Amino acid sequence: MRPLLLFDGNCAFCRRWVARWRARTGDAVIYRRSRRARRAVQLIDSDGKRYAGAEAVFRALGRAPRLRLVAAIGRWPVVRWLAGRAYRFVAAHRTSAARVDRLLFGTSTAAPSRRVVRWLFLRCLGGVYLIAFTSLRVQVLGLYGSRGIEPIGKLLGGLRAAEGRDAYRIAPTLLWLRSSDRDLVRFCGAGQLCAVALMLGVAPRAMAAALWALYLSFVSVGRDFLSFQWDALLLETGAHAMLVGPSTSGRDRPGEPPWLGALLMRWLVFRLHFQSGLVKLRSRDPSWRRCTACAYHYQTQPLPTRVGWYASHLPRAIQKLSTAATLAIELAAPPLVFGPRRVRKAAVSALTGLQLLIAATGNYAFFNVLTIALGLWVLDDSSFGRLGRVAGLRARGRRPTSRWLRIPLRVAHTAVAAVVAIVSAATFTRRGFDRPLARRLARPLARAAARLTALVEPARSINPYGLFAVMTTERPEIVVEGSDDGQTWREYRFRHKPSRPEDPPRWVAPHQPRLDWQMWFAALGAPPDWFAAFLARLLQGSPDVLALLASNPFPAHPPRYIRALLYDYQMTDRPTRARTGAWWHRRLLGTYFPPSMSPHPVSPHPG
Repeated sequence: MRPLLLFDGNCAFCRRWVARWRARTGDAVIYRRSRRARRAVQLIDSDGKRYAGAEAVFRALGRAPRLRLVAAIGRWPVVRWLAGRAYRFVAAHRTSAARVDRLLFGTSTAAPSRRVVRWLFLRCLGGVYLIAFTSLRVQVLGLYGSRGIEPIGKLLGGLRAAEGRDAYRIAPTLLWLRSSDRDLVRFCGAGQLCAVALMLGVAPRAMAAALWALYLSFVSVGRDFLSFQWDALLLETGAHAMLVGPSTSGRDRPGEPPWLGALLMRWLVFRLHFQSGLVKLRSRDPSWRRCTACAYHYQTQPLPTRVGWYASHLPRAIQKLSTAATLAIELAAPPLVFGPRRVRKAAVSALTGLQLLIAATGNYAFFNVLTIALGLWVLDDSSFGRLGRVAGLRARGRRPTSRWLRIPLRVAHTAVAAVVAIVSAATFTRRGFDRPLARRLARPLARAAARLTALVEPARSINPYGLFAVMTTERPEIVVEGSDDGQTWREYRFRHKPSRPEDPPRWVAPHQPRLDWQMWFAALGAPPDWFAAFLARLLQGSPDVLALLASNPFPAHPPRYIRALLYDYQMTDRPTRARTGAWWHRRLLGTYFPPSMSPHPVSPHPG
């Protein structure tokens, strides 16, 4: 016997919510109008027991497979007490509640679907992977080849000698198998092929796993040049994609992503944006506290665009307003991704708008594209109109999974999702709040969470986030020069970072020139280890490293001497730009790396 839910048919608020519950429970519950339910809904369970109010609602929703966990939580004493009070308050103010309900949820009573969301997201993710591997492929030999700045083969050999068998856990990479120059290019090519397959919808879960493994293979040994937040975000998003790929459990509605995977995606969206705002407040940086950060940001960011050049000349009041708006969006919008449908739409609109403005004024590789794609999980299919019909047709054509395979897959999926949830919550708590408070809140699970975090840490797929916690207020830039005699020096020009004053800011995203980016970081402190290796390759005339630069001032042979100078760069004002054509003004600060001499006599370039 099916349970029977009685409700007040004269109440607009009740009718709308009963329609929503019916869409989720289907034929598992019988719904009928009744005058006896004017004060509260009544549930007559299959065993004849009667329940009223919030408890009746939770027990009815427990008949929906995707809401059983919610129903179980609703039986907790504290939750039951709070839900009861909330139910009685709404019942006493039904007219007002109906208006608020219409404002927040709209008039739709259909169960939320995310078939189209998953369909779009997986194709966007494939596109981002294609961008990432294509961008890396044209640089991989200069960065990691045998004649590159940080040869991967040499790094792996040193790691194995130092760590022994533990090296394979520290650096989980397919490059342990082969790491020649040709193999580096082939791995990038394999990533490109798998990305295209994912965009075409070919074996999405398998392709997502392959892409994650291939990209991890580079990131785990890529050190400085593959240590950016968008690399970490792509790995984490790729790992989550394996949890929302086409379900084989047979438990979800046709074509629907597993609800736990979808929830973790939304949790990732929240963590990414909220932590970005939280670190700015926690840093106590004066420029963020005084809302002056944007007055510096456009000029001092790593690779500004021409729009960024013009934005740097906006009035001070607008710069303060844009700084305040950035903080407000990053702190206020993320919690709304867990709200009602219309609230979620407003939140994702604000977050997407912020990413578009960031992309217009600066070059941040594929970060903005990936972040916007992640925001799809805040929405549901009602936001995409007719595309839902296409997804529905595709869903009906799927074959069910064998019963013997269904249970192990379901258990494995739930176990992995639980590990991701625990570790990401521990990472968020540790990064987002004071450590003593975090320990008090998470003390019962702290030890287990710490062990799990250490276990999954080499996968680099659950990470903290937060860009520009401390705003740089000046722009030091490194200029590399070579000489044949130690007297006359000629400058090496980079492809995208500021070099000559007349070089305009360029649009390069979603490609990321990783050497140009690391030159920005290197200028903020002492020369890192890779910088000396970079200069050594220039003295050797390495063609792979020279290919990373815009020009080579020594086309016939490598220079005998090399040095690096440090300049202060500032964007010119509009009158100066109109008069001289210069986009930058630079002032010499001193020597960054002293002149070094090649140990070998001048000779033609190899190769």
